[in-house]
Amino acid sequence: MFGTEARSQRQLRRAKELVTYLRGRLNTPVSVRLWDGTVMPMGDNADPNLQLTISGPGVIGAFLRRPKADTLLRLYARGAIGYTGTDLVSFIETARVKNSRKKSRGLPLGLIARFASSFLLAKGESTDVEHRFAGDETGLKREQKDNQDFIQFHYDVSNEFYKLFLDKNMLYSCGYFHDWNESLEQAQINKLDMICRKLQLKKGERMLDIGCGWGALICHAAKNYGVIAHGITLSKEQLAITQEKIVKLGLEGQVTAELKDYAYVEGPFDKISSIGMVEHVGIDNMADYMAKVSSLLNDRGMFLNHGITRPGKLTDKAFRRMSPERRLLATYIFPGGELDHLGHMIQCMESKSFDVHDVEGWRDHYSLTCRHWCQRLEANREEAIRQIGEEKFRMWTLYLAGCVFALGDGGARIYQTVATKHKAKGLSGMPCTRQHLYQDAPVQATVQKYGKAA
Repeated sequence: MFGTEARSQRQLRRAKELVTYLRGRLNTPVSVRLWDGTVMPMGDNADPNLQLTISGPGVIGAFLRRPKADTLLRLYARGAIGYTGTDLVSFIETARVKNSRKKSRGLPLGLIARFASSFLLAKGESTDVEHRFAGDETGLKREQKDNQDFIQFHYDVSNEFYKLFLDKNMLYSCGYFHDWNESLEQAQINKLDMICRKLQLKKGERMLDIGCGWGALICHAAKNYGVIAHGITLSKEQLAITQEKIVKLGLEGQVTAELKDYAYVEGPFDKISSIGMVEHVGIDNMADYMAKVSSLLNDRGMFLNHGITRPGKLTDKAFRRMSPERRLLATYIFPGGELDHLGHMIQCMESKSFDVHDVEGWRDHYSLTCRHWCQRLEANREEAIRQIGEEKFRMWTLYLAGCVFALGDGGARIYQTVATKHKAKGLSGMPCTRQHLYQDAPVQATVQKYGKAA
C-alpha cells in the first residue's frame, strides 16, 4: 500500500512539473484540473473555470505508450480527457496558442526521463471505443455497392438525433448568411433559394437532387419554383422523413424520392443539384461521376455542385497522402469520404462536356454553420446522450468543432460550382449578368411558403 501511495504522489508531482513547464511555454488562458482535484493555471491570466480535465495517471500512461492523435480522440470519447466552463468551440478558441506544437517541443531531457519513469509503466486508461467503422474506412478500394454502407454509418444515426442540432427543415449542409448575425434558420432558407436562383429554375422543368438529404431542397424548389423534382439518397432514415414531408406539403406527383445510388439513375433532367454529396464520391471516381451527371442532363442543362474540398498541393502524391486527422474522420465519422481539390473537380467537369460559369467559396459560411450545430448539440447534451450514448456524443461534438476550425483556418474549403452541359457548339445561353441572383428580396424564414420557421 505504501508503494502504491508513493507512486501515486510521484505521478502527481511529475504531472504538476510538466504543467508548470508548459505554462511557461504556452501561456494559454485556461487551467488544468488533475485527477486529485488540483487546478493549475496554464497562463498568466488563466480563467480557473475554463478547465482541461485529466481523469487519472492512466491517461498519461496510455498516451506515452501510443502518442498519436487517435489515442487522444479515444481518451476524449471515453471521458478520460474533458473540459469545463463553456462550450467546446469556445473552449478550443480560448485555449488555442499560435505555434503551440513548436512551443511544446524540446522538453528538457531530465523532465522527460522523470516523466517517463513515473508513467510509462503505469496501468494505462482503456482506449477501447465502440463507435467506429468496421470495414475499409478509407474507401480507396471501394466498389459501388460499398457506398450505401458508408452513407448509412454517418446518416442513419437516427432522425431524432439530427433534429437536436439542425434547423427545422433538416438541412445538413452549409448555410448562406446575408450577415453574420442571422439565425441558422434564415441562413438555410437563404441557401435553398440561392441554389434555386443559380440553377435558374422554371416551372415545369425536371430537377434531380443527388443526395437529397431530408428533402428540403426538392420541396422548396417545387413549392416556390414549380419544378418537377426528384431526390435520391442512400439513407433509409432520410428517405422516410422526405416522403413524410412530400405528403405533408401536398406535393405528391410533383416531388418524388427514392433510395438509389446515383450510378443507376436514368434521365433526362433539365437541372441537377448535388449538395454535400461529392465528398463521398472519391477522387479516383470523380471523372466517372461527372460523366454520369452529364449523361443525365439535356444539352445546356445546368448542374450545381456544392462540396467541401482541400487546398491543392504541388504534387498529386502530396495531396493524396492520408494524414492522421483524415484517417480519424474516416474511421469514426465519415467512412469513405475523400475531399478533392477544386482544380481537379473542375478539370473533371470540363472533360465531361461541362462549361463552368461560376465558382463561389463559402468556407466562412460553413464554419459559422458548424459552430451553430456544435453549440446546439451541446445545448441538448442530455437528450443526445440518452439517444446515442456519451461516447458517440463526444465524438460528434469534437467532429463538429473540428470542422469549425478546419474551415475557419482554411485547411478545408467549400465551393458552389455552376456549369452547363455543352454538347452542341454555340453560346451557353447564360444571362449576361448575375442580376438574377440578387434582384428580388430574399425569402424570409418567417414567411416561407411551406412550414413555419423554428
